[in-house]
Amino acid sequence: MKRLILLAVLAGALGPAQDPRQRPEVPPAPGKSDDIRLPNGKSQREEMLKADYTRNLADATELSRLAAEVKGDIEKNDRYAVSVKTLKKLDEITKLTRNIHGRLNRY
Repeated sequence: MKRLILLAVLAGALGPAQDPRQRPEVPPAPGKSDDIRLPNGKSQREEMLKADYTRNLADATELSRLAAEVKGDIEKNDRYAVSVKTLKKLDEITKLTRNIHGRLNRY
């Protein structure tokens, strides 16, 4: 009985035998990928790129606004301390920067 179980485990570990005539699947060339079309006929990739571009512009606008506010906050203070509000703005700047960077690295 132990030998039968050992044989079954060994057969399962080796997996099914592959036909040597069978070719491995070749991924499509980078320039010839299958482009998914939306129901309106537009390319899904192009629509995603347009949406990312719009979000990048909005995030960049918000980023520049926050940067100007932080600059003003720092100039107002005559000490080396900043308020918690300014630190939260800096955290938001970091978040926006990461979002933009992530979307730009996606393609």
